[in-house]
Amino acid sequence: MLIYLIGISYWNQQGTLAAVVAGVGFILALFACVVLHELGHSLTARRYGIETRNITLLPIGGVASLEKMPENPRQEIHVALAGPAVNFVIAFILYLYLGMRGDELAGEAATMTDASFVYRLMLLNVLLGGFNLLPAFPMDGGRVFRALLAMKTGREKATRIAATVGQGVAF
Repeated sequence: MLIYLIGISYWNQQGTLAAVVAGVGFILALFACVVLHELGHSLTARRYGIETRNITLLPIGGVASLEKMPENPRQEIHVALAGPAVNFVIAFILYLYLGMRGDELAGEAATMTDASFVYRLMLLNVLLGGFNLLPAFPMDGGRVFRALLAMKTGREKATRIAATVGQGVAF
């Protein structure tokens, strides 16, 4: 349904099938990056013997439902950082690709809508990775923050502190 609405939106804005295909293609590529982000969490959790029940895609992102969270704070940090790391690796690969093509990255476009498909995907992967690192629990950065606190205060107190800080970040 979301893809259909995006397609209609591009049709209404630009009135061409090419615009619809490009717009829908970009959203699908973005969702693929979100899936890869969640797979980063899942595969890292698997290294610690934790399976993933499923990966759910939402209009605002995705969630890897792990059987349990790692009890070891260092493992939780690794699992939490794996998703954003995937986005930064994707962005770096796209950056290298643009460089090999000879695109001038600094002045690529005045707006995101004017930018090339690859350039926009690169920027959005940087934003996805960075946004997920905000210390707003239960986001990835909030999980890292909680794990760091748990090393000193215990998991329960760390969760309360991280949740409170996360609420502050949200405002």
